[in-house]
Amino acid sequence: MANAKKNNNTEEPIEKQLWKLADKLRKNIDAAEYKHIVLGLIFLKYISDAFEAHYELLQKGEGDYTGADPEDRDEYKAENIFFVPPTARWTYLQKRAKLPEIGKDVDSAMDVIERDNSSLKDVLPKVFARGNLDPASLGGLIDLISNISLNEGNGKGDFLGKVFEYFLGEFALAEGKKGGQFYTPRSVVELLVEMLEPGKGRVLDPCCGSGGMFVHSEKFVENHQGNVNDISIYGQESNQTTWRLAKMNLAIRGIDSSQVKWNNEGSFLNNSHKDLKADYVIANPPFNDSDWSGDLLRKDGRWQYGVPPTSNANYAWIQHFIYHLNPSGQAGFVLAKGSLTSKTSGEWDIRKALVEARLIDCIVNLPAKLFLNTQIPASLWFLSRNRESGKFRNRKDEILFIDARNMGYLINRRTRELSEEDIKKITGTYHNWRNPNGNYEDFKGFCNTAVIERVRELDYVLTPGRYVGLPDDEDDFDFNECFTTLKAEFEEQLKEEEILNALIIENLKKVVADE
Repeated sequence: MANAKKNNNTEEPIEKQLWKLADKLRKNIDAAEYKHIVLGLIFLKYISDAFEAHYELLQKGEGDYTGADPEDRDEYKAENIFFVPPTARWTYLQKRAKLPEIGKDVDSAMDVIERDNSSLKDVLPKVFARGNLDPASLGGLIDLISNISLNEGNGKGDFLGKVFEYFLGEFALAEGKKGGQFYTPRSVVELLVEMLEPGKGRVLDPCCGSGGMFVHSEKFVENHQGNVNDISIYGQESNQTTWRLAKMNLAIRGIDSSQVKWNNEGSFLNNSHKDLKADYVIANPPFNDSDWSGDLLRKDGRWQYGVPPTSNANYAWIQHFIYHLNPSGQAGFVLAKGSLTSKTSGEWDIRKALVEARLIDCIVNLPAKLFLNTQIPASLWFLSRNRESGKFRNRKDEILFIDARNMGYLINRRTRELSEEDIKKITGTYHNWRNPNGNYEDFKGFCNTAVIERVRELDYVLTPGRYVGLPDDEDDFDFNECFTTLKAEFEEQLKEEEILNALIIENLKKVVADE
């Protein structure tokens, strides 16, 4: 690993070199399983490094630590550092890395860490003693990760956090469609966060995956010389495995994840933050989800703008986000592009109501191939509760449309990514449009400010291409999405037919009874 420690301009980034070396040790293990092994070890290295650094201070017993006991758990809790028992410390495990029982040792380490740190209960992986993980490969991974230090980056675990995030992305790529269930592409997360600029307040993601929205929100605050203690995060995830990744991802960044909740039912059926009114909602919900239990929620109080169809959760998510915004809150989220034009089972009526309520700030049409788990074209929606706020230009009767379909670059044959320049161009356009002193101009083929009357004329279609002067590309046609939409319409019609048939039969029974 000596070469990987160097990082001059002629070499790959260290995290990329680490990934290649770790991937060589994978052998016959699926990426979906291997990610828990590697990410679990990185996390263990992080908390052990932080613990041992504080342990040394306590041992010296100087200043505020005079007379302190380095084995006292409360000394670590006071500093927001996880307590690591002796048999779970990295130095102990590294000495035993070449022994055949190393897998059992690591599983045991995860157990005792969870026992001594209640916030990590049911979070850490215990997969290291499985038969398909060769002890020699595990020992090799431990040696590899031993080269990563808290002292790299800014000395606060940033480098380990960066490696963790990089590995999450690489595992998502390796898993393909399944990987997209826990990982939103970095460039999409960065774009959402940079558009919303969450400087202070409560940030909610009710389908938080592995926690990327929260990590980048805190990065945004730090990058703009703000205080990360000025924001608090609230999340929910229905997949327990993904929730565990989120908890580790946030802990390795030193982010409080006590309000990141898990339950099997999910945000619709079992809302973990029912009374929360957030300053920001940032999310990437599942596209076109037909299995969201909408039939059980027909009279739910969240549907202020119309009851969403049971066959598609898109407009349920939109209204769930709005429900959780405080009176001046903002939301930014990803949705399938079909949501901009759909007329299925009341979706047009809800979209019309959102437009007329002056909630929609901006719509961004995204390039194809950004997402790992779907080829469905996607868009970004930005909503605001208070569009007449003094810090923003009064755009109450306008919507900004941005068409970014031609942006981004291919990182492989199937996957595209937005560049930093792309993100700056899109966010700069939006901020200039909102800022009272901003220098905004419409640009044909890229951005356009449309008044509400124009949106009415186009029958509440919100596809940016219609407004910026670009045709809807044939590339945007997605058979699976069209088939899903038609299938949903057909299923709704079958349900309506069933209800009508039942009413007819009931009425016929009454007629017969009257005779």
